[in-house]
Amino acid sequence: MISLSAKIRKEIGSGINEGKIPAIVYGPGVKNVMVEIDLKEFQKVFKEAGESSLIELQVEGEKEGRPVLIHEVQKNSVSDKIIHIDFFQASLKEEVEAKVPLVFEGVSLAVKELGGTLVRHFSELGVKALPQNLPHEIKVSIESLETFEDHILVKDLLLPPDVKATAKPDEIVVSAAPPEKVEEELAVPVEEKVDEVEKVEKEKKAEEVIEEPKEQKK
Repeated sequence: MISLSAKIRKEIGSGINEGKIPAIVYGPGVKNVMVEIDLKEFQKVFKEAGESSLIELQVEGEKEGRPVLIHEVQKNSVSDKIIHIDFFQASLKEEVEAKVPLVFEGVSLAVKELGGTLVRHFSELGVKALPQNLPHEIKVSIESLETFEDHILVKDLLLPPDVKATAKPDEIVVSAAPPEKVEEELAVPVEEKVDEVEKVEKEKKAEEVIEEPKEQKK
């Protein structure tokens, strides 16, 4: 299990400008703990674990590590820098829900040979499992997409035995769409357009009934 060090945070908001990120640890039956994490160390762990892999949080002053999930990473809307982290301390005996990234592998004949476009309806899949059984990623082979009628459903995914998808079984995960058909419009010569307009105007005049003005009563 990947480990990450944390120090008890004494002052709220402290350490942000010192390469540290404020964080909170919470969970069922767990007292909230305010900590701070080294930014570079966290970025390395987050890249490897994501939000679906259990990590061991080594909190300063505690003998045993805490099994946690990276539940939420808050970022500054302008600078995109990490400003706060939520760690969820899960019970290893209770199932939790998490979103696991999908990794698409292989070659689709519908894309390679027929010029189609791969359409990913899901980029991650919601799953339910014990924290220690959550997969880091789910691989999806697109080899079966040979025509534009083929698609891969949630029920077609190969999940670990103790992991269940929370999405509906018949939802489409990935498919191949045909290339856009661009129809070329033939330009009609200007002379033909003028002749056609004149012809229509003559026909309209021929159909018009000219009524003679009625005499006004004196």
